[in-house]
Amino acid sequence: GIERMCRLAGVSRAGYYRHWQASQPAREETAVRDEVQRLSLEHRFYGYRRITALLRQSGWAVNHKRVQRLRQTDNLLCITGRTFRPPTTDSRHRFSVYPNLARKMMPTGANQLWVADITYVRLAEGFVYLAVILDAWSRRVVGWALADHLKADLALAAIAGARRPGDRAWRTGAPL
Repeated sequence: GIERMCRLAGVSRAGYYRHWQASQPAREETAVRDEVQRLSLEHRFYGYRRITALLRQSGWAVNHKRVQRLRQTDNLLCITGRTFRPPTTDSRHRFSVYPNLARKMMPTGANQLWVADITYVRLAEGFVYLAVILDAWSRRVVGWALADHLKADLALAAIAGARRPGDRAWRTGAPL
């Protein structure tokens, strides 16, 4: 067995066992590295923490620092999903940009200046656009509209929903 092979190779039996024990951690490191690579490719959006959790569930005794080191040395960085932001403004158009005259105005009472904005509201599944018209003096909402599109109809619906104090449907503090 081992004694005869050591004699033929010209190595002491103690030297052989010392080398064999020293190579065990390298084998284990290779096995862990293989598993980290497999899991990283299987779960491309997982970071080192999730990969560590998967390894531990599979029975591997690893900590997050080791997994992070292996992923960095093997260049197995996860793909970061860019958060989706729906467009609200298209600044690349052929139309001339008009100066913001409202910026210089200082209203002294209600309904002298209305300002508007469009934003999006994230829902459980998707998003909707919200067009709001505010009274610049009181900062109250005077009109608003929701839609799943960003067309002129959305802004027109918000304007149509805006009421003046003389209108019968005027209620302060409540959306109309």
